Amino acid sequence: MKKLLLGTILLALAIVVPVPTMAGVDVSIGIGIPLPPPVVFAAPPEVIVLPDTYVYVVPDIEVDLFFWNGWWWRPWEGRWYRSRYYNRGWVYYNRVPSFYFDVDPGWRGYYREHNWHGHRWNYERIPDQRRRQNWKSWHNNRYWERQRTWGVQSYKPQPQQQRQELRHQRQEQYQQRPEVQRHQQQIQEQQRQRQVQKPQVQQQRQKQKQQPQQQHSQPRGQQHQGKSQHQKSQGKPDMR
Repeated sequence: MKKLLLGTILLALAIVVPVPTMAGVDVSIGIGIPLPPPVVFAAPPEVIVLPDTYVYVVPDIEVDLFFWNGWWWRPWEGRWYRSRYYNRGWVYYNRVPSFYFDVDPGWRGYYREHNWHGHRWNYERIPDQRRRQNWKSWHNNRYWERQRTWGVQSYKPQPQQQRQELRHQRQEQYQQRPEVQRHQQQIQEQQRQRQVQKPQVQQQRQKQKQQPQQQHSQPRGQQHQGKSQHQKSQGKPDMR
């Protein structure tokens, strides 16, 4: 009875609380790159939109999970992955998505304090269905800055030059992350190995092409001798 009660309680907690779970490491098909552990949700997650962007983020989990331009995105161990779904189908993305350097790295603190750089931030929690139905029209119509000002009171957009400087600064900071540097070293090592293996593969292929030709080609004298012996063996039988 106690085991049944404990199982019921654990099941209830799993349904109510979205919990990041570590699963067995999967391998992306064809490229041998590990996939990130899944994040399990009881229901499709709500998102908020980050000011000065059209980037949507799931705010209530510790994992960075973004929605932008029709894709879900997440970084993991210095690599980037994307999927059409928030909870499955992740595929390795071999560069940093362009939106990421527009994301303020302090957004989590601003979210908790309802304050965006000194201004009250009345962010809106967007259900999954509403996001799916409207994200494209919101982007095309510039909905968040024209009608909602991203929920930031007395909002003033950043000058273009300042935004470019911030992007450059964030890019440099990103490249200094230990996990990003490890991933870059892995890529460089893989490229070096491919450069070493390429001549060996070409030589092996060349040998494979030459082997059938050597098997079928014989010296002309041997061919003539073989033909004579064949004709002799086909002559009249000995009548003695």
